[in-house]
Amino acid sequence: MQQAAFDSRGSHIRWTEVPGAEPARVYLHGLGSMSAVYHAHIAARPELAGRRSLFVDLPGHGTSDRPRDFGYTLEDHADAVAAALDAAGVAGAELIAHSMGGAVAVVLAHRRPGLVSRLVLTEANLDAFPPSTAASSGIAAHGEDEFVAKEYARVLEAVGPLWAATMRLADPLALHRSAVGLRKGSDPVMRTLLEGLPVDRVFLQGEHSGELAGRERLEAAGVRVVTVPGAGHNVMFDNPGAFAAAVAGTH
Repeated sequence: MQQAAFDSRGSHIRWTEVPGAEPARVYLHGLGSMSAVYHAHIAARPELAGRRSLFVDLPGHGTSDRPRDFGYTLEDHADAVAAALDAAGVAGAELIAHSMGGAVAVVLAHRRPGLVSRLVLTEANLDAFPPSTAASSGIAAHGEDEFVAKEYARVLEAVGPLWAATMRLADPLALHRSAVGLRKGSDPVMRTLLEGLPVDRVFLQGEHSGELAGRERLEAAGVRVVTVPGAGHNVMFDNPGAFAAAVAGTH
């Protein structure tokens, strides 16, 4: 396991790494998740083997530290990932990012363009104020103290055993602040940033999640949108073959 300090107090962001050829692939997870759990089985597939791969846990999640005085905004998360990539000597990486991690990846590519050569986003959050049915909206609807004291346990029960398996490893305060930051979005908003990025961009949408809002505009801006059959929000679990093909650039 590797680590890098990401704030003035010496808090550490951590990742596991598989050696291989450059450019590196950097995997980022969603809200309440962990990168290796969601992506290690993909990176190990034959069509993706042989490339350097980093599985980064965002601050407050998984193995990374969870400082109480950290903002956990999208920009804060992006800067923490940048600290990890700087420490790892990574530049021009391919970012494979899921859900909230996709929003973080877009912000990172905007703030530190030299670190990113390609984006593969899986059902990434592109807009502020997601619908009330989104998990981030449900979490952010509560006050911070209320969520930490009462609602965190209820959310763990409500999300089901698979998501709860990683969400219970996230710090409740970090989870709430991350949800609030995701609901607020970036400035300019992530969709606008994504449309203007000068790198190869792929957006994966699960068939069961419905049509992607604003798809035509994204495609007009050069984003390749792929609807993955038989998949919902967690495309990497529901259709790993199609997911790996998109990462490999053969889909």
